[in-house]
Amino acid sequence: MTPEVWIAAAVGLAVGAAIAAAVGYFRRREVLQETTLVPHRTRQLMSVLQAGAVVIRRDRRSAFSNQTAAALGVARPDGALNSELADLAEEAWRREAPIESEIAVQRGVLHTPRFVHARVTPIDEELCLALVNDNTESRAAEQSRREFAVNVSHELKTPIGALSLLAETIEEAHDDPEIVKKFAKKMRKEARRLTKLIQEIIEITRLQSGGSVVDQELLHLDGVVHEAIEAAKVAADAKGIRLVPDIKTRPDVYGDRDLLVMALRNLVDNAVQYSDPDTPVTVSLDSRDGVASVSVIDRGIGIGDKDQERIFERFYRADPARARDTGGTGLGLSIVKHIALQHSGSVGVWSEPGVGSTFTFKLAVHQEAS
Repeated sequence: MTPEVWIAAAVGLAVGAAIAAAVGYFRRREVLQETTLVPHRTRQLMSVLQAGAVVIRRDRRSAFSNQTAAALGVARPDGALNSELADLAEEAWRREAPIESEIAVQRGVLHTPRFVHARVTPIDEELCLALVNDNTESRAAEQSRREFAVNVSHELKTPIGALSLLAETIEEAHDDPEIVKKFAKKMRKEARRLTKLIQEIIEITRLQSGGSVVDQELLHLDGVVHEAIEAAKVAADAKGIRLVPDIKTRPDVYGDRDLLVMALRNLVDNAVQYSDPDTPVTVSLDSRDGVASVSVIDRGIGIGDKDQERIFERFYRADPARARDTGGTGLGLSIVKHIALQHSGSVGVWSEPGVGSTFTFKLAVHQEAS
């Protein structure tokens, strides 16, 4: 190797070493600077916060962020920062006061943004502290509450308006006993519908308040099934529908007896309402692999695929005209769904128009500790 090559190689090595040393120096300086900006003890405290916590620098990067902030998508460990959060920090510095706002965060390949609430407080001229909480679920809950209030108002108007018109008709025809009798009968029907609607609104509001069932006890599920069948017997007899119990096993479950009877009765009542006269409705009880299943099987009008996707929504009716005739409120299946969820169970449906429907309510079987 010639002296010139040796010299070039030596110069290259020297330059490389110098560059590496410079990079290492500036990196150590950056780490030292960040450690100085956010001391170790402060980092420890921020790391245990449930909220996302970010220390924001003037250059629109984070000096430190905890894992929650990374999970929410507002800051990354490498210092990258959500642009809207950086804008809030600049506004907080400009106002020299804390500022709060809701920002949308797009994470990964998700097309639906999550909404987070951020409070940004200036610490000094170089740093801001941002505390961030996920607002997506609370927004959805608030939207659900607004929709529920609108739906309730709409649903209450129908029977109340009908009662008003019927009362007006009776008042005008008070001297005609036949008309009075006819419209008084309709008033009783609307009053029963209104009473049922109010009771179900109260019940679903209570169920949606969250938490688990408090009044749980060990129950023989076959007894619950027989009680639900007995409660639906009057309506079934009126249509000439036979309620057929099919008890294959007698599993024990933990739950609230009144709520479980209500859920199963709602399923049986639905089967009766949407079945033709003189047809059977079978209520089957079985258990397998630690799961108890109650299936309510009818040979009624059935439910289309599109309606099956929404049948458990509040106030949704697959056949609104028939629901009005039968006094349906559109809340029965939603109540069943929430009772199932309160018991860590599930409810599902199989149906074919013109063939019938099978609603299946599932609960975990109680297992004795060995």
